[in-house]
Amino acid sequence: MIKLADFSAVIFDMDGLVLDTESTFMIAWQQAAHAMGYDFSEDFCPSLSGLHYHDVELKLIEYCGAEFDLQIFKRLSGDFWREYVAVHGIQIKRGFTGLLELLNQKKIPYCLATNSLIVNTLECLELAGIEQVFPIVVTRDHVQHGKPEPDVFLKAAELLQVDIGRCLVVEDSHAGIVAASRAGAVSVFIPSTVQVDPRTIELCDLMVSDLAQLTDVISA
Repeated sequence: MIKLADFSAVIFDMDGLVLDTESTFMIAWQQAAHAMGYDFSEDFCPSLSGLHYHDVELKLIEYCGAEFDLQIFKRLSGDFWREYVAVHGIQIKRGFTGLLELLNQKKIPYCLATNSLIVNTLECLELAGIEQVFPIVVTRDHVQHGKPEPDVFLKAAELLQVDIGRCLVVEDSHAGIVAASRAGAVSVFIPSTVQVDPRTIELCDLMVSDLAQLTDVISA
């Protein structure tokens, strides 16, 4: 069983893990697609979970066809997203505050490592009211390759000055778990979608339902 005492640092993903951003993205994507005359299936948006936007674009072209206008989609989805979060905000995922209290109590360092760009990351953290929480933030801008490559986690470990093998990575996507495995970190998988890839379950070291349950497990 995974225990907090076995680790020297914790690395958090952001979208779908710390913040409930993915549901807001999916609403905006659906609205943008509809405005352009396309319809995304119920399974398509969750399949984009954890991917860098370049990889999202590749999947959009594959799904919608070569004639799909990525620039219009990006502009529309951004507009729809900002309209939505201006009204509804961005929610912090259940259990995050409690886990953070435990880490601070035990003096375990932590950071954020995300596939999002720095401008989007800071905007989301500010909208959620936690822009001052993470002393270290690693984004797609800081590395050569995004997840599922291990770069963001290796960079996070470097900045934390902790061997990656002593880092506990907490993720909600298949791409993130693959990246954690390739980096050599121990990984916790907390699914943010109903449909879960069986490969993700096999690859992760622990799967729990939410951050509150993770806190209970690692502090037991």
